[in-house]
Amino acid sequence: MTDKTYALLLHGIDTLHCAYYLRQVGAGAFDFGALRQQQEALRQGGGRDGAPLILGGVPFLLMPYGTRSGYPFLLTSEDFNLQCGEFNAPSFFVGFPSQALWRESAHLLHDKFLKWAASVGLVPQRPERVSRVDFSFDYDLPVMDFELGDFVSRCNKDSQYRENGKVQTYTIGRGDLLLRVYDKVAEVEQQSNKVWFFLLWGQDRNVWRIEWQVRKAILRQFSICTFADLQKIQGDLLRYLCEEHTTVRIPNGDENRSRWPVHPLWLDLQARVRELAHMGVCRLDGKTASLAERQAYYAKIVYGYLKAVAAVYCVQHRRKMLSKDDALRYLREGIGERHDALSWAVEVEKRIAEIERGAW
Repeated sequence: MTDKTYALLLHGIDTLHCAYYLRQVGAGAFDFGALRQQQEALRQGGGRDGAPLILGGVPFLLMPYGTRSGYPFLLTSEDFNLQCGEFNAPSFFVGFPSQALWRESAHLLHDKFLKWAASVGLVPQRPERVSRVDFSFDYDLPVMDFELGDFVSRCNKDSQYRENGKVQTYTIGRGDLLLRVYDKVAEVEQQSNKVWFFLLWGQDRNVWRIEWQVRKAILRQFSICTFADLQKIQGDLLRYLCEEHTTVRIPNGDENRSRWPVHPLWLDLQARVRELAHMGVCRLDGKTASLAERQAYYAKIVYGYLKAVAAVYCVQHRRKMLSKDDALRYLREGIGERHDALSWAVEVEKRIAEIERGAW
């Protein structure tokens, strides 16, 4: 192991997804009915590439199809990829393209989107909810001097990808929290074609990316819901990720891998993260926010089933409509017939224990 200085070339947010709860006020330029007509014309014409349109002074492409997540409309631009629907909740789900994030930063793009929304008559009903953030740190690494077995992590799932006998990607974790350490130059040349990174780095070789993909469940554990939260708390989240969750170590024969010395690259990463703003938050502070979100999710599910209960009742009794209160009353009677006090207590206590252990 040589004593070398590891050169950080670039760091920032590379992927960002956010839900916006917007509603139309007055006769704005954003018209779901007009979008529907244009989309139908596209479908009939057999087009798959999208049709150009300008909304609020911003050029978009309207795609002739909806999205897998259930939004009827998909509009793309240089700064925003919008999934939207008049009757969806949230009404807008926005992905900010990588090139826009590196050009303008996450918070400037957020402000830009809100200004655009206001210009077409859309106003927030409630604060936005950030659902995914990818934090990246790009290093000049002419020589890769560690391997998969040198990672010490709280995750027990890992993998590596090789090409022509040479490692290109290490992956630690899965689902809501994923760490990837990979050859970014190879990824640009073989997959993404984001050659503009070469200009940002000032080089076109020997660049490896350390990238944390963090989704909603983990963000909420750190009380990160809005962009303001992200700006204030991201330093604390990253410090936890690179100091406590996963590190790269130098094997020294000790059976306790956590006592191995931290690799110089990772020491440099930790030092860079400490330069970011920190609030000193406790990770458990996010418990309240996470549980509130879970409660809202359950309410949404129960409300959906309540509509089904009302529909079944109307068909059974040949009624045109059943009110929410009557449906609740009818459902309450059915639950009462099946309720068992002992099993209720056992199951509720079991779920309380799961929550207290951290399964929020």
